[in-house]
Amino acid sequence: MLFKKYLVILPGIVLAFVLYSLSQGFNNIIGIELLGYDKSPISTAMIAILLGMLFGNIFKIRDNFVKGLDFTQSYILKLGIICLGIQLKPFEFLEFGAVAIPLIIICIVTVLIVIKLLIKKLKIPTRMAYLISIGSTVCGTTAIMATAPVIGAKKNEVSYAIANITLFGILSMLIYPYFANYYFDAEPMFVGLFLGTSIHETSQVAAAGLIYDQQFNSPETLNIATVTKLIRNTFLVIMIPLFAFLYNRNNVVKKNYSILAIFPYFVIGFVAMIILRNIGDQFFLNSYNNLWIETVDIIKSSSKVFLTMAMAAIGLSTNLRDLKSMGYKPFLVGFIGMATVGLVSILSIEFYINFLN
Repeated sequence: MLFKKYLVILPGIVLAFVLYSLSQGFNNIIGIELLGYDKSPISTAMIAILLGMLFGNIFKIRDNFVKGLDFTQSYILKLGIICLGIQLKPFEFLEFGAVAIPLIIICIVTVLIVIKLLIKKLKIPTRMAYLISIGSTVCGTTAIMATAPVIGAKKNEVSYAIANITLFGILSMLIYPYFANYYFDAEPMFVGLFLGTSIHETSQVAAAGLIYDQQFNSPETLNIATVTKLIRNTFLVIMIPLFAFLYNRNNVVKKNYSILAIFPYFVIGFVAMIILRNIGDQFFLNSYNNLWIETVDIIKSSSKVFLTMAMAAIGLSTNLRDLKSMGYKPFLVGFIGMATVGLVSILSIEFYINFLN
């Protein structure tokens, strides 16, 4: 019975893997066969997202694939992020975190102020504005879903906010890696910080970091972007109670959240993988050198496969037709939110660079 319960997710997972394999095949044909490079300069993750969106909007995804695609977007994505931890060592994590935390706080506070002002100017529903603002500043759809019951948001407000975050998150995910490479002169630390603070979803940050890594051969940037985003995700624990307080000052909504329920536990798995790498390097490199190096390489490769599968699943699940019914005002708020967090991130990093010099 238990086996049958989990069997329903298999078709969607297989579909995501097939799309990953297809994307990898296209990438090799275009980059190696047609363009003549030894290693394709094109990102497999980007191809997977675009192919997923193409197929997902041309064909109707059957119901028997949906559960597996949802599982891939949520759990296989998190597994991929956990596996990314094998690339980092503890002191690197602390170094990035010390810079990332002030930057994240500045971005969150600024966007909240800007969107608060926009509510009055554009006269959009307060609940939708709250959802868009927390989705823009913390962790996208996860933050929206966690905040919605706290402020009593309606289903259509939740759907609009998620569609908004998805649209602008995908745009920034595809554009920002190239913009950041040019603007920050390919400096991994600053590119990673920018990607980790300016893009909405955890999946979108992972995709942008992976695109950057595959495009510009910079795994360090992927690591920094991921660490920054995971630190940003933990701010959900602070932001949900804050939003509950701000909204419920004048509205009575039953408190139906808990700190334990909203904490992103896969962050612990990511940190555990960093510790595992450190222990392995200390104790296994001398005794089991080849075996340990091969194990690390397998986990690294697996992380990129899992992340690309998640990107394919997200592409397949992105229905562009649903965006038509939103009207322009929520999109305007979402665009301003995206632009604000990006601009504040750039200015804050510039300040940090000038401070170092």
